Amino acid sequence: MSKHFFRGLLLAFGLASTAALTPALAQSYPAKPVRIIVPFAAGGPADVYARFMAQRLQDALGQSFVVDNRPGAGSVIGTDAAAKSAPDGYTLLLMSNAHTVNETLIASKPFQLMRDFVAVAPINYSDLVLVATPALPDSTLKALIADAKARPGKLNYASSGPGTPYHMAGELFKSMAGVYLVHIPYRGSSGARTDVIGGQVDVMFDAVTTMAEQVKAGKVKALATTGKQRSEVLPDVPTLHEAGVPGYEATIWLGLMAPRGTPKAVVDKLNEAVSKIAGQPEIRQLWGKQGATPMVMSPEAFDKYTREDIAKWAGVIKAAHITVD
Repeated sequence: MSKHFFRGLLLAFGLASTAALTPALAQSYPAKPVRIIVPFAAGGPADVYARFMAQRLQDALGQSFVVDNRPGAGSVIGTDAAAKSAPDGYTLLLMSNAHTVNETLIASKPFQLMRDFVAVAPINYSDLVLVATPALPDSTLKALIADAKARPGKLNYASSGPGTPYHMAGELFKSMAGVYLVHIPYRGSSGARTDVIGGQVDVMFDAVTTMAEQVKAGKVKALATTGKQRSEVLPDVPTLHEAGVPGYEATIWLGLMAPRGTPKAVVDKLNEAVSKIAGQPEIRQLWGKQGATPMVMSPEAFDKYTREDIAKWAGVIKAAHITVD
């Protein structure tokens, strides 16, 4: 028998072995704790939902899922750490549309989202709410816009960092309303939120899921929400579209990705587990009360969704000439 016959036999055996290992890999995964890197500070929506999913993934898959907060540089620090991790399914990235924004906004970052990661599964999306410190006289969106136009550069807004959804919501508002507010970036939502409540900063966009209780407690004034329709959590608060900025819409969405090269069988198993959790009626009801809506997609559909979001924000950034402060 020729050398070519044996080479062909070995190749066929190798392919068969790989195919046989794939379901075995899926069955045995996870065999040790899984780390979820959250490139945002503790206390914000990304952190809250990462911990929520970590607990339920642990219940579903029988291994610990541990949240590892790595905030800083508008999510770049933690995301880079995730990109450099082994592609074995034991390090995941909790990402948001901050990442799709950063693809255009931060050209010099050490990774590229769709080159260095694979899409695993989306989690949910939620509206934002524009809130003002109680010390600010403006109590409506129209009053804020008039004030900002009368005193350009005198009012400011906080965000959890350059390129985050809160920053982009603010820049989109400035562009569409024709006003100038000074951007005050923080290293996370908690500090920004504290300073708006305390009166050190005038306004901020924050997730409805986090800020609704502060609104109801009277610690901040809600001027408008950012979705197409009014939030179920804050039904008396108008949308920006209703209140004076026609066509305005900005939401925050969350998902899981894994380092490029993570086995497809592992990605599929994680997607199945996340989708089952997000698809439960009681989870939909619970998140609905918080202002969040579950998202369920295959890895392929989530990949497409993420690429389209990158293109959407690239257009906004370029048209509005938005740069990192």
